[in-house]
Amino acid sequence: MGGLVLLLVLFAGLVTADRKLTIYERLREDADLSQFLALLERNLIANSTLQLRQMTLFAPTNQAFQRYNGEMDDNLVLYHIANLAITLTNLDYAISSELDGNPPLWVTRPRDVAHDDIYVNNAKVDVSRSYQSVNKNGKRQVLHVIDQVLQPLQPHGSTSNPVYNPNAYQFLEHSDVFNIGQHRLRSFRQKVNQLKKKEVLNADGRHTFFIPVDEGFKPTTRSDLIDEKVVDGHVIPHHVLFTQATEDSKEFETLAFSDNVKVTISFSTTVNGNEEITYVKSNTVAGDTKHSKGVVMADIVRANIPVKNGVVHLIQRPLMVVDTSVIDFLKEKEDGPLSKFYEVIMDLGPNNPFLNELMNAKDVTLFGPSNDAWNERSVQHIVRNHQKLKEILNLHLVRERLPMDLILQNNQNQIYQAPTALPRKYLYFNVLQYGHNQTLTVEGGGVNATVTQPNIAATNGFVHIIDRVLGVPYTTVFEKLKTDPMLNITYSLGKRQMFNHPLNDMEHRYTYFVPRDHAWMKFQIRHPSAFKALFREDYGYFTKQLLERHVIRASRAYTVSDLKLLANETHPFVLPTTRDPLKLRVKESDKNYYVEWNGHWIHVFRPDVECTNGIIHVIDEPFILESDIRATGSADNLQIANTFFLLLASYLFVRVLEF
Repeated sequence: MGGLVLLLVLFAGLVTADRKLTIYERLREDADLSQFLALLERNLIANSTLQLRQMTLFAPTNQAFQRYNGEMDDNLVLYHIANLAITLTNLDYAISSELDGNPPLWVTRPRDVAHDDIYVNNAKVDVSRSYQSVNKNGKRQVLHVIDQVLQPLQPHGSTSNPVYNPNAYQFLEHSDVFNIGQHRLRSFRQKVNQLKKKEVLNADGRHTFFIPVDEGFKPTTRSDLIDEKVVDGHVIPHHVLFTQATEDSKEFETLAFSDNVKVTISFSTTVNGNEEITYVKSNTVAGDTKHSKGVVMADIVRANIPVKNGVVHLIQRPLMVVDTSVIDFLKEKEDGPLSKFYEVIMDLGPNNPFLNELMNAKDVTLFGPSNDAWNERSVQHIVRNHQKLKEILNLHLVRERLPMDLILQNNQNQIYQAPTALPRKYLYFNVLQYGHNQTLTVEGGGVNATVTQPNIAATNGFVHIIDRVLGVPYTTVFEKLKTDPMLNITYSLGKRQMFNHPLNDMEHRYTYFVPRDHAWMKFQIRHPSAFKALFREDYGYFTKQLLERHVIRASRAYTVSDLKLLANETHPFVLPTTRDPLKLRVKESDKNYYVEWNGHWIHVFRPDVECTNGIIHVIDEPFILESDIRATGSADNLQIANTFFLLLASYLFVRVLEF
């Protein structure tokens, strides 16, 4: 009898071991889902569904609950339940939840080559933890673990006539009854009704809507600038875009995308201190007399509000509306994208010349360093030197309107240079192509910066956000040569016989006259054999000698202005180079500098490219003598002669053997 009992116990154990855990058992076993389980167990409808019906559960982790700052009532769990068993393969488009009104859960699968991520609303599905089983009644059930709590749009509990599962227009019309914090939407609602555009927000399907809050309608004249096109510019049709599930800077066409006016919208996320800020940007690619070209940025003050026909984002100000000056954009928000730049400007006093020019100029383009750019140690040191800071600020200002498309157009056949507010200082532009994407870089005072956000439109010009402070060097002469797209050939020549490496030395100061790539190309056309010889391995010593002629190593570096004081048009000045004394004269003509070397005036294309251990002057011709060209030609002739004699010797050797 005892043996029979033991066999039954062992058999029961084997059956239990082979049986797959139910979803409920799986939840109890996973400590990371304990808070969701507690919420589920408190809700009678959820418990009943779990026991009796097929279902899909979207279970946030405990960490997701710790980050959640929305309302936490017992019905919240119903927004995480669907009454069908939906596996990863079938997660797509939208799913009806079990919350009152059956509001949809929107599914996004932003497929690319590297990823096949899945999002439900703004929550990412951990595909490695998805699990399916059957309950004790044989009903199929699926569990998906997600990284955020799904937050439904809920009416206030005290509302006598609650609205469940509203579309975007119903949400706007009844916004006062929903839990959206202190935000009010009356101004935009009034404009939508006045312009008879309610059908835009009522449209069935899956769309993304941007609704500006009332605080964004200051000054009050802003409301007058909102017309039918502007309302259309706040809607992205046929896409439900939650912030976490949408690629940064990817542009989507709005309803305002026709023959005359073309407006796109994109998201961007930046980190300000410990806070992550998400912006939405409208880009009026093609405008008219009422709708200015350029970018308008707005903070998303409340993101990812799910509605019946898509998702709503509440934003800090209307898109498309250009009614602020350059200086107004800088100071619009205390934590805005250029708030530190504004603080630096104000450190020079409330009536400083740079501030006054920004306030009064009619046509300007400002290259504004991002907040992060001001955290560099070298930059912080400069900020304390007010005289130097004034020069640095003026280097970021161009006294004309320069939208990105004009810069690209001017840069097609040659490197475009724009004069800055700092006398005799220019900005130089370069376009980098990555597939179909173009990245614009700007150089000023030796610093290369990337334009991270171009074309922010203002009433008196444009703002381009850049990732570095111009004029504050952060690279050595060697590093500048290596990274500057205009100096590739000189850098390549300097690899011979390790010529470049001493240019990293911080104990000396270098003044380097560097021929730009265009200068070497002109030399190649005139002297193809000599140019070719410069790159030959067996001719490296000669290449090194030529480059040494271009470099001054001393206890200080020389700007072009320094050289002009030392050497004018009539009195040359001799500077010691590593190879030969460099005898120069300097002149200025038409706001351009020229250096005279060996009786020939050479244009200084980019003067005073500052580095941490010296200065580079980019020139339009190399310092090469006719005797250098003959020497390189002789080297070619010598190689031909050597080849001839080798062939002749081989021929004679064969004939001797035959004899």
